[in-house]
Amino acid sequence: MKQVTFLLFIFTLFLSGCGLKNNTKDVMPEEMPSDFGFSVKFGVGKKNEVNTFEGIVTKDLVADGTATINLPLTIEEKSNIYKKMKEINIINMKELVPKTKCMTEPYSEDEWKIIISGETITPYISGAYCEKATDENKLIDLRNYIRNIVQSKVEYKKLPKATGGYE
Repeated sequence: MKQVTFLLFIFTLFLSGCGLKNNTKDVMPEEMPSDFGFSVKFGVGKKNEVNTFEGIVTKDLVADGTATINLPLTIEEKSNIYKKMKEINIINMKELVPKTKCMTEPYSEDEWKIIISGETITPYISGAYCEKATDENKLIDLRNYIRNIVQSKVEYKKLPKATGGYE
């Protein structure tokens, strides 16, 4: 009888261990990892871009195409962005598509590629929907935070102004 109880105990332990989720990938490291980097393409046609892997920024000039410059972010700027990503728990965002059938045109899109400790995550949001998903505003706020950093730099301010518009 003791053997049966012991075997049931071991079997139960084994089953409960199999059901445990590996949470190490679901938690961002406290400090910014050395391999941290991201790119975000955004706007109509995703023509704007901030890319820390290549140290470039691309501005959509609408009727006049795009302009790309070398504009690497500082370690401090990247660290502050990393902290914002950690605050919004970017690696666990699930609600990025709203439950709606209403669509608009033209629309803006955000396409992300983020590397954190060897893991790549690729959040994507579309402004084609009339309503916003639960986590969508967090990602838009983060993108706007990054855009404000970039737009405050002298090099960016020297870029030509956009002309025209989207209909």
